[in-house]
Amino acid sequence: MKVKQGCPVQATVAVMRGKWKVSILWNLAFGPKRFAELTRRLANISEKVLTAQLRQLERNGVVSRTVTADIPPKVSYSLTTAGMELVRLMHGLCEWGSEHFGIEPTMGTPPFLQNQSVLNQAVQKQPVLNRAVLNRAVQNRVAKR
Repeated sequence: MKVKQGCPVQATVAVMRGKWKVSILWNLAFGPKRFAELTRRLANISEKVLTAQLRQLERNGVVSRTVTADIPPKVSYSLTTAGMELVRLMHGLCEWGSEHFGIEPTMGTPPFLQNQSVLNQAVQKQPVLNRAVLNRAVQNRVAKR
């Protein structure tokens, strides 16, 4: 990942800057996708723009490109660990936007975030009790191992 100077928030937003990057990242949060599948899912994107956006995301370390040694070669794209962390942040932005602007999400919640959403909702309803219960449950589970 390229080292950036200045504000870390601006650097993070720069990774997602571009008309299609947020949609690309969100689609990849549901699992690896091949180029043609991404093109179908992002109906109005040109192949040239999709290629450029994927290359930028790959350079920033949030997307991984995998080529299989088949004939013809198959190329698929997936999120890296850093990409999954970024999608987790995007999910928080989605929840904030839904709450403050009344906009309902349309693309669903990625599988790796679904349990986290349920947990966050429970913690928000009764923050003190649920956090204490959660901490005890985690401590008990760790102690049993």
